[in-house]
Amino acid sequence: MLRRIAIASVALTSACATQQAAQKQSVPVEERMRITNQSPYDVAVCQPRDMELPQPANQGILVGAVVSTKPQVMECLVDPKSRGPEKSTRVVVKTTVTEEGGTHAITGENLTPEGLACVQNVVDTRVKLAALTKGAQPVESEAVFVHEAGNSATVTFGINDGSDFSGTVRIAQSTWCDCYADFTNKAPPILKADVHLKKGTETPVEITFDPVGTPEGDKLTACLQQKMMTLPVNLGSDELKFPHRFIHFHSQATEPAAELPPELRFFQLELVRGQRAADSAIAFGSRANAAESYDAIVAKYQKTKDWKLGDEMTAKCKLLVDAAQKWVGTIEAQLQVDEATLANVQELVAKDAAWADVETKSQEAVNNTLQDLGAAKQRLQADIAACPKTSY
Repeated sequence: MLRRIAIASVALTSACATQQAAQKQSVPVEERMRITNQSPYDVAVCQPRDMELPQPANQGILVGAVVSTKPQVMECLVDPKSRGPEKSTRVVVKTTVTEEGGTHAITGENLTPEGLACVQNVVDTRVKLAALTKGAQPVESEAVFVHEAGNSATVTFGINDGSDFSGTVRIAQSTWCDCYADFTNKAPPILKADVHLKKGTETPVEITFDPVGTPEGDKLTACLQQKMMTLPVNLGSDELKFPHRFIHFHSQATEPAAELPPELRFFQLELVRGQRAADSAIAFGSRANAAESYDAIVAKYQKTKDWKLGDEMTAKCKLLVDAAQKWVGTIEAQLQVDEATLANVQELVAKDAAWADVETKSQEAVNNTLQDLGAAKQRLQADIAACPKTSY
């Protein structure tokens, strides 16, 4: 199971070569040549998950919990202050929990002190660690995040005035969470705005959005318009006009992003899959805890033959079955995303054979998840069979 979490984004990795092409298809050539820094934004950054972790911590729980912070960790790396001069930035989060407490140690390659501090704050805030019981063996886990400039969301300043303003907008989006309050379970629509920057005027920023046609979409554009008009402007010329496009993803979406072009829908699905894989890892760890607790009470009964332990055994076995059922449910949810991804990629292959390798990897992901689901269902039946004869 933990091997599966390690390859949760295998299809996304295989598609890195196609991501720029996908984004190019959604942005006119004129805009690409003149304006940069209009990278997609994951709205899940504004909606960090409540991480009340099952206790005690074990490797599955820790891996899943840290991986679930990916939207926030990757957002740290959008800002050029967080990255060194290389295109690839690697962040390693090593988590250790002992009877004295828990820590997250952050290391990396091409990671600046600002980037390290940002990631440290994310994992310390989102994944709180409780001490193990006295005498328990320490638990360790490791999670790796990789940011590739040009494939991952990236801001680079100093290209031109329009790109610099777009970069300022992109970095500011993580502070505009009130604008995204209505999008708790779906990705916001793609938005297009005309930007007019003027030097030395009372209103140096004028923003006009194309209408969206939905109440929540038009509310979002009104909010973003007000935010953008407060940003600083640095112009070498008297004025500048250019289009700004907002592409949105949502790692925690439960509704399909049918309005996204299939090229972008692929990346939306991959982000969702990462969160579903994290859920599965946590559920796997929770079931392991329940099994250990049940095994302990069974061993005690077998040693003492104390019939008074019967109720406790029944209660602990029900917890075990419940945990196993939840584990099965998380894998089923992951399979739904895998199958949607495969269908989406098959749609893309029909138009562009360059996606064929991604189709192969997507099919492998479906097969792997089916294998995990079969194993989890077998484990559930074995847990039920091992329990006292009670219906659950």
